[in-house]
Amino acid sequence: MADIADTSTVHRASSTDANARAAESGAALLALAGVSATHWRALSERAAEPNGYYLPEWELAVNASARGRGGAAALGAWRDASLIGLVPVISMWRAYKIPLPALVSADPYGTLCTPLLDADMAEEAVTGLLQQARQAGAHALIFRATSLEGAAMKAFTDVLHRGGMRPVVLQSHVRACLDANADADETLREALGAKKLKELRRQRNRLAEQGAVHFDVARTPAETAIAIETFLTLEASGWKGQRGTALSQDDGDAAFIRRAVPALAGSGQCEIVTLRAGETPVAAAIVLRHRSRAFYFKLGVDERFAKFSPGVQLTLDLTRHLCADPDISAVDSTAGPDHPMINPIWRGRLAIGDVLIPLRRNDPVVALIRTALGLRGAIREPARRLVHFVRARQEKS
Repeated sequence: MADIADTSTVHRASSTDANARAAESGAALLALAGVSATHWRALSERAAEPNGYYLPEWELAVNASARGRGGAAALGAWRDASLIGLVPVISMWRAYKIPLPALVSADPYGTLCTPLLDADMAEEAVTGLLQQARQAGAHALIFRATSLEGAAMKAFTDVLHRGGMRPVVLQSHVRACLDANADADETLREALGAKKLKELRRQRNRLAEQGAVHFDVARTPAETAIAIETFLTLEASGWKGQRGTALSQDDGDAAFIRRAVPALAGSGQCEIVTLRAGETPVAAAIVLRHRSRAFYFKLGVDERFAKFSPGVQLTLDLTRHLCADPDISAVDSTAGPDHPMINPIWRGRLAIGDVLIPLRRNDPVVALIRTALGLRGAIREPARRLVHFVRARQEKS
């Protein structure tokens, strides 16, 4: 499989010329950092399905320095001078340590890998992406953590169906999401009930004894550059810091988030929300915005105030904030399945899964790829469950 990136094919006069040049050079993969940000941003504004984690400012910052997530290439589909499809990818060896010819969606540090497709040319974009993947020597594409019921997967399914193929869901789960078109207070009453809300109000009143409680939103690049430092301090002060997984504990991760947040804030696509008691920040969260959808990226709390449920208090205010925003219709928690904090509050569910996209009909290599992934999952799942069990015991102790 070709594992090279031809940056000379980034600026294209037509999709036909692009495909010809890629075939001649044997390089259908593009260097992610070489993709024109102007073309990429224009595609994101026309995307059939939002994905805040594949916005150029975010993914380029991830690729530049985030721990274990750099060095991605990209598959791109073009129509005349317009980019109409894009998905960052890495090799199957790098993703799974399996030496088979498949390309895997690059993890954007946000648990959503839904490709960007032009809403008006989604199927043409899919056809172009599949063609580029074949020219790169791949026999399959694997989209990790992708939306299963959205416009992007529908376009892939329809194109594959016409070629006598179908996508294969390798694993799936549901995670919490919020219908932001609904009334926030009614949504919270239905989700939590009067008794729980009364208890949370009591906790908030107790928190107010430390100072007036207020919910702040940082929106501009200058505001978010300050607020991100508050968030990083809060995140590192809790259990993530104890595990060594807080963003500020790795120089590359810290550089990525400090670059991405103000850059996206400049286009109104990122904000940091903070809950304070007086002048003391007790919880903060990063929220991305793409078209009509928001994405709840990460939460940091000061665990000295744990008895007042600061993370939940912030999420209640965030729910009201986003439901009051006419530009936002849905919010993806981007949390794991059965998340103990967000699942009881946001009762909507979004289907997410890993999907294998075959590139040739009746290809025995695809069957081999699927079998290898199944064996890997069977080996890794017991170990994953053991780690989760040990961590849960440690957090309770």
